[in-house]
This record gives sequence, C-alpha cells and structure tokens, in this order.
Amino acid sequence: MIFGAILAGGKGSRMGIDKPKQFLMLGEKPILIHTLEKFLLCEKIDELYVGVHPDWMDYAQDLLDKYMNENNTIVLVSGGKDRNSTIFNIVEEIEKKHGESEEHIIVTHDSVRPFVTHRIINDNIEKAIQYGACDTVLEAADTIVVSQNGEEISEIPERNKMFQGQTPQSFKMSLLKKLYCDLSEEEKNILTDACKICVVRNVPVKLVKGEVSNFKITTMSDFKIAKAMVMEE
Repeated sequence: MIFGAILAGGKGSRMGIDKPKQFLMLGEKPILIHTLEKFLLCEKIDELYVGVHPDWMDYAQDLLDKYMNENNTIVLVSGGKDRNSTIFNIVEEIEKKHGESEEHIIVTHDSVRPFVTHRIINDNIEKAIQYGACDTVLEAADTIVVSQNGEEISEIPERNKMFQGQTPQSFKMSLLKKLYCDLSEEEKNILTDACKICVVRNVPVKLVKGEVSNFKITTMSDFKIAKAMVMEE
C-alpha cells in the first residue's frame, strides 16, 4: 500500500503568529487543506496520515470535518518532538492498522508546501517503489557559499553539484524503519530530515525533480507570495 504522511507538527513560532502556520487561511481555506487536497487527487495513494502537534489535534480535526467532508482516508496522528519522531509515530499507526510489509511506501511531505504538483507526487511514488528512497530537489540557481564561522568564505562548491532540498521525501517504509532503528542516539540527534537516515547508513537516495513553486511557507514574505499565487489560480 502507499501512504501519504503530511507533517503538520510545527507551532509556527518562527512567524510570530498565534497559531501554527499550516492553519493560516490561504484564500478560502487553510494551507493544510490545500496540501491535503493535492494528495487526495493522487489515485495511487491509499491512505493519508497527518502528524499534528498534540495541542492542536482537536483544532485540526475540526478543520477536516469542515473542509474535507469526513473523508475516511485521512487519519490524524499526534506528532513527536521533532520531524522524524512524527514520521515514526505515523509509521506506528500505519503498522497497527495494516501490519508490516515490504511493499508499503510512505510519501512524507511538509504541510506548508501547498503547491506540490501531481507530477512530483507520482515521481516520488515510482522512484520509492523502484529504488527504496528518494528526495525532491531543485538545482541550485545561485552560487553556494560555505562559511565555517559565518564571517568569511571557507569554500565555494561547484554549483552543478548543488541542489536545494524540498519535499516529498519517499521511502519503502520497512527500509526507513530498519535504518532508523539501527542508528545510535548520537546519530539520531544530527538528523535534519528523513533522507539523512539513509545517507548516514550509505543507502542511495534517488533524486526527483522539484519545482520552484513547491516552496515552503516559512516567513511572512513566503505567505504573501502564496496568497498572490492562490489569487491568480
């Protein structure tokens, strides 16, 4: 089976607002609902899970009841302390309901990337099935500068080897779980996302071409751009 895992566990602290940014209204509905609708349009996805901060579970359920017409393919899961713990809370819920299987695919995605395309989701599913792990990326448009101390240049890598990470990140669920369980606590503490679980254990992660429009709404400037994009649709 193929499962979508929408990560909506943040509290919106970086934007200085009174609610998590995934719940902000974007046009006539919240950002989260826009994102869920994109995944519901993908016929390959059997079930959709949403990891939500424990303090906002009731609020999220109210939104689903209002906008999604009691869609039974959407399951809310209490989020963990960080991104990966939320993913594995979702994995646990999936396995409780559907059992463990080498065939299960999980497509993880940021709730605040509402402009993900059907093509990106499908490419993720296909590559995860074929290779076991994949990441959505954009080729770097600008030169990347590395600084070890934040004050002077340490290195300027070749731009044609640099990519900007997006989501979805998709995996054979059994592979991701096996690799994660094999990590030490020290290794888990250096993880920045799910793909790094594979990278730390030298497991290849294939690339899926992203889109400039598939940006993450992180700042108020991002939010203003997103509102303008919705008005143009």
